[in-house]
Amino acid sequence: MSVKIGSIRELLPAYLELNSYSKIMVLVDNNTNKDCYPLIKNVLPPHKLIKIKSSEIHKTLDTCQSIWQAMTDYSLDRHSLFINLGGGVIGDMGGFCAATYKRGIDFIQIPTTLLAQVDASVGGKLGIDFNGFKNHIGIFQLPKTVLVDSHFLKTLSFEELRSGFAEVIKHCLIQDAQMWDVIKRIDFEEQNLDELIAHSIEIKKKVVAADPTEQGLRKILNFGHTLGHAVETYYLEKHRLLHGEAIAIGMICEAYMALERGMISQVHFDEIEAFIYTVYGTAKINKDSIPAILKHTIQDKKNKGSEIRLSLLDGKGSCAYDVVAGKKEMKKALLYYIG
Repeated sequence: MSVKIGSIRELLPAYLELNSYSKIMVLVDNNTNKDCYPLIKNVLPPHKLIKIKSSEIHKTLDTCQSIWQAMTDYSLDRHSLFINLGGGVIGDMGGFCAATYKRGIDFIQIPTTLLAQVDASVGGKLGIDFNGFKNHIGIFQLPKTVLVDSHFLKTLSFEELRSGFAEVIKHCLIQDAQMWDVIKRIDFEEQNLDELIAHSIEIKKKVVAADPTEQGLRKILNFGHTLGHAVETYYLEKHRLLHGEAIAIGMICEAYMALERGMISQVHFDEIEAFIYTVYGTAKINKDSIPAILKHTIQDKKNKGSEIRLSLLDGKGSCAYDVVAGKKEMKKALLYYIG
């Protein structure tokens, strides 16, 4: 998997010099069109820009149809390049459209959010939401390259930046106890994001290389995501809750489940809980919403048959996968979070 870190104004021309394309199309949303596209516009050869609406609620088949139509209208052929300039929604959906258009054309990811730089753009997971279920329709397909420039992070709000940091925390908890011991002592605003971006990318590359299509080990990257995605999906219907904010909730809940099972120590759980609360605070979840939240776990992609399977920590810097859990156990974890 090719991931390059540096200045986008150098990385992108270097890639294009080594690859010849008949046509180039760039996908942006409302935000990246205004804040990020100007940074690459002048280093691109003639190209077509396509704009879509931002946010998770537009990560749908309807939006894909508009993208495919634009690709068709511009007469992209199989020697064309599709550039995804944006966060996780753009990368997931744009990559999915490129990988399925005429059975697949080359695409590259230029992630512009911390979430996309440390997680979403790396690993070749592509897809869209369907009937409220996150990433329900999709495929595995690696981009030709991922070009990462931390300069884009200056365009983000505090909330968006903090959202992406949840995946940094996750990578440390599942694979690097030493780095966890470093970040847990530092306020979020003082974290070395350039170092942590490179660190997270290396962890994810290593795990994905060992298990490209998530048959085993790669499932550990979903720690915090079974309950986190369920909370995110539920609140997507009610009001806005950023991905990382939901995953932070999921990590506390699933760490609590690991504690209850004796998989991690009380000391380690207390560290996790304290640090995540310090960064994200406490989200308000109504007890009456728990049945609806748990209903969303039924569609989790790690499940097998009627079994709901989670990835749970089993020590510092270590994670187990395919851990079967029941609704009572998950409800208890959510109730613990609510307090």
